[in-house]
Amino acid sequence: MALSLIQLRVFVTAARSGSFTAAAKELYMSQPTVSETIRRVEQHYGTPLFVRGARRLILTAPGEELIPLAEQTLAAADAADRALKAVTGLQGGVASFGLLRNAKHYAMADLLTSFHTRYPNVRLRVVGVNSADVADMVRDGSLEAGLVVLPVDTHELRVTPLFKDEVVFATSQSWRTEAVSIDDLAEAKLILYDAHAGWRDPTRRQLAERALLKGLELNPLIEVEQVDTALDLVAAGAGETFVSRAVSVSPIAPPGVKYLPFSEPLYDTVALIQKESAILSPATKELARLARETIADFRSDDMPEPRYIESPEA
Repeated sequence: MALSLIQLRVFVTAARSGSFTAAAKELYMSQPTVSETIRRVEQHYGTPLFVRGARRLILTAPGEELIPLAEQTLAAADAADRALKAVTGLQGGVASFGLLRNAKHYAMADLLTSFHTRYPNVRLRVVGVNSADVADMVRDGSLEAGLVVLPVDTHELRVTPLFKDEVVFATSQSWRTEAVSIDDLAEAKLILYDAHAGWRDPTRRQLAERALLKGLELNPLIEVEQVDTALDLVAAGAGETFVSRAVSVSPIAPPGVKYLPFSEPLYDTVALIQKESAILSPATKELARLARETIADFRSDDMPEPRYIESPEA
């Protein structure tokens, strides 16, 4: 048999206290139980661990050999116990989470601040990239969970839709006054953001599929990485783009740009994802719970209407 943690603890406590009676009192056990535990170990290995002196226990040579190893094993076990208790009590551990690129427009900065205030000893690893990349990172295990815009590749993922946000067309052209069709979009000088993700981007994918059904193709004139850069170019008259409603009413929306709906309304669906077979760590599970609460409080009905501002030339 292998030595158990209980046997090692009884042995170390007896050696430190000098008697089975004192060890029993410290361990909240009976003295016969302590004696029997030591006797069974000695019997199994065929060697005494203690010389039973008149006043106190004295370690034998095998006992002297065992004591440092037993102390190291118990110290490691106690450290493991403390680590698990810290994580499950949210006094430690790591929350590993992915956020869609425009998460700040959905009050996600407030989410992270709130989480850190509540659980200051939990480390946060938060990655903000395109939703397609967040999905890949959750799938391969480099992130535990994340918020994405659908559609993404949901293979091996558990998906919980949380919130819908309308996608609107951004333009500085004064002659545009009506809802925009997919034909209009195909003819526009498009400025698209999230250049790295390209047509893997969920919003782009939706529009590309609509265009394909009509035998059309969407070809951007300019591609940039950041949505605010795209909007600045729109304001300068270089072309037109599309953004979520949350972005259109945010501080980054420049003056001189107006926002029109699509003739066939288009929506970004924000969803929580995690790997189907994975169990979230307590820290990430709590962060995901707070993310759901934050999104629930952030309702599109509560947002102001997009600005319908004519360009300076109008």
